[in-house]
Amino acid sequence: MKKMIKHCVLLGSAAAALLAGTAAVGQQSIDKKVDELLRQMTLAEKIGQMTQAERKHATPEDVKTYHLGSILNGGGSFPGDNTRAEWVAMIGAYQDAAKSTRLGIPLIYGTDAVHGHSNLKGATIFPHNVAIGATRNAELAQEIGAATARETAATGVHWTFAPTLCVARDDRWGRAYECFGESPQLVGVLGKAYVNGLQGGRLNGKTIGSNKVVATAKHWVADGGTTYGSGDEGYEIDRGDTRLAAAELEKIHIAPYIPALQAGVGTVMVSYSSVNGTKMHENKALVTGKLKDELGFDAFTISDWAALGEIPAETNRERVVRSINAGLDMVMEPEEWRAFIADLTAAVEAGEVSMERIDDAVSRILKTKLRAGLFDAPLAPLAVSSDADAVIGSDEHRALARQAVRESLVLLKNDANLLPLDKGAKVFVAGDHANDIGLQSGGWTIEWQGGRGPVTDGTTILQGIEALSDGEVTYSAAGDGAAGHDVAIVVVGEEPYAEGMGDYRPAPCEKCQPITPSKAQREMLARVQKAGVPTVLVVVSGRPLIMTDALESARAAVAAWLPGSEGAGVADVLFGDHAPKGKLPVSWPQSLEQIPVNIGDENYDPLYPFGFGLTYEKP
Repeated sequence: MKKMIKHCVLLGSAAAALLAGTAAVGQQSIDKKVDELLRQMTLAEKIGQMTQAERKHATPEDVKTYHLGSILNGGGSFPGDNTRAEWVAMIGAYQDAAKSTRLGIPLIYGTDAVHGHSNLKGATIFPHNVAIGATRNAELAQEIGAATARETAATGVHWTFAPTLCVARDDRWGRAYECFGESPQLVGVLGKAYVNGLQGGRLNGKTIGSNKVVATAKHWVADGGTTYGSGDEGYEIDRGDTRLAAAELEKIHIAPYIPALQAGVGTVMVSYSSVNGTKMHENKALVTGKLKDELGFDAFTISDWAALGEIPAETNRERVVRSINAGLDMVMEPEEWRAFIADLTAAVEAGEVSMERIDDAVSRILKTKLRAGLFDAPLAPLAVSSDADAVIGSDEHRALARQAVRESLVLLKNDANLLPLDKGAKVFVAGDHANDIGLQSGGWTIEWQGGRGPVTDGTTILQGIEALSDGEVTYSAAGDGAAGHDVAIVVVGEEPYAEGMGDYRPAPCEKCQPITPSKAQREMLARVQKAGVPTVLVVVSGRPLIMTDALESARAAVAAWLPGSEGAGVADVLFGDHAPKGKLPVSWPQSLEQIPVNIGDENYDPLYPFGFGLTYEKP
C-alpha cells in the first residue's frame, strides 16, 4: 500500500502557490478561491471541468490532456478482479493525473452506490429504498447512509449517485424500488436522513477527509410520476412524461427535495423524463428557474447517463447548447465525451452559450469540490489505511443491514396466528428466491441489471432459516416433498432488473415484466399447498405483485422487498426473534387494472392500503 499512500500528492506549480493551506477552509472564503481559479482557467480547462467520462472510455492521460473534471463507472464496470485495492489504485491514478495539470484541480469520482457500495463484490448490500420506506425509520436510513459512505470511501470513491427522491406513483415503473414510497412526506424525511448519513451533514470542507462521500438527489424532477404509455414503444413508463399541473408537481414531486436541499446535498442529477412534454435536460424553467433560483441550490447539477441524446434535436451540438443553457453544469457523457467537449467549445466560440453560463457551471463544480475537501484529501484517509479492508462487508455493517431487513418486513396476513413459527417445527422451504443472493438483492447489484446466483457475499433467506431453526429444515426449489412437514415457507418473487428492463410489459415480448409470480412459481405454490401443509408466503420483489389468489390461499404472507445480502433478517421475523414492524410504503393493488393506485385517490380501495402492516408479540 505504500505506493497508494503517496497517490494524489502532486500539485501543478500554479496551484501549489494558489491552494497552499486550503485545509483551513474557514480562513479564506470558498468563493474567493473559486474566483481565483476561474481567472486563471482557459476555456478548455473550464469545459473539461464540466465533463464526466466513464472509466472504460477515458485514461489518466485523457484526464491530463482534456482537464476532465470527473470520472464515473457504470453499473457492472469495475477494475480488474473488483477488489478494494484495485479501486483505490485506479482512482489514485486518475487523481494523480488531475493534480499534475497546470492548476492541479482534483477530479471527483462517482458511482451508483445505491444500496450499499453495490458495484463492489463483498460489500454490504442493504435493502433497496422501497424496503427502507417500509421501516419508517429515519435514524436507520441515516445509519445506512453512513455505512455506505464508509465502504465507498474505503475504495477511494468520492461521490455516490444517491439517494433517489422519486415518489413512486405507478407500480408498472421498473425503478419503483429505488423510491422510498408513494408519499412525498415519507420520501422527504428518509431522503434527508440518507443525505446526512452519506455526507455527515452539510459538506464542510472536510467531508472526504472524514471518510464521507458527496450525495446526489435524483432524478430532478418527477421521474416517479410519468404516464404509462408515454414512452416510445407505447407501454414504457421509464423516461416518459409526467403530466401534472404546477400545484400538483410542487406538492408531490418537488416537495421531497426540499429537506435534502436544506441538508446541503452536494449535487442534483437531472431526470431522463419529461414534464408536460419538455425533457428535463432542456427544461430551463425547472432546472434553473425552480431548482437554482427559487430553491437556492448553489451546488452543481449533473446529467444522467448519455441523457443529452434524449433531447429531440437534429444535432448533438444543438442538444449540448439546449442542456447547458437550461442549467446543466456537468454532463455525463460516458463514451462520447470528446464530442461533448468539441461541440460545447464551438458553441461558446459562436456565442450560442455565454461565458457567463460556463463560469457559473464551473464555479458550482469547483465550489462543491472545495466543500467536499477534495483539494486537501484527494482520497479519503480510509482508502489508504491498513484498516480499510476490514471495513468492506464488516460485521457491524452486515448487522445493520440485517436490522434493516427485519424492520422492513411487512406482515400482510397471519391467519390463526401461524407466525411466529415454533423453532422446533419441521419446516419445508420452497422457491428459487429462498436460496439465491442475486435474486434477493435485485438490480444495481454488481451488474447494472443484477443477476441470479452468488453475485456477492451474504446470507440467503434459506441459510437464515436453517441457522435459527432447531428442527428439521428441508429445501426444494421446485416445491417437491412438502407432505409431512409442520409448515411450509414458500418464497416467490421477481427476476432482477433495473431501469428500462423493469417496466411492465404485457406478453408477448422478449423480456416481459408481468408484475406477478411466474407460472412456474404459481404451480410450485399449488404443489406445496396440495400437500396439506400450512403455508407462509414470502414475497421478494421491488414492488407489490398482483397475486391476490395466492395471498388468499396462504395462511400467512410477508412482503420482504429486496433484502440484499443479509437474508437472515427474514428468518428473524418468521421465527419471532423480532416482531414485524414494517408498514407498506406503497399501496398494494387488487389487480393490474387498478394500477396506478395511491393514497388520497378518489374511491381508494387497494388490496392493502398505504401504511398497512400487522404485527405479533414475540414468543
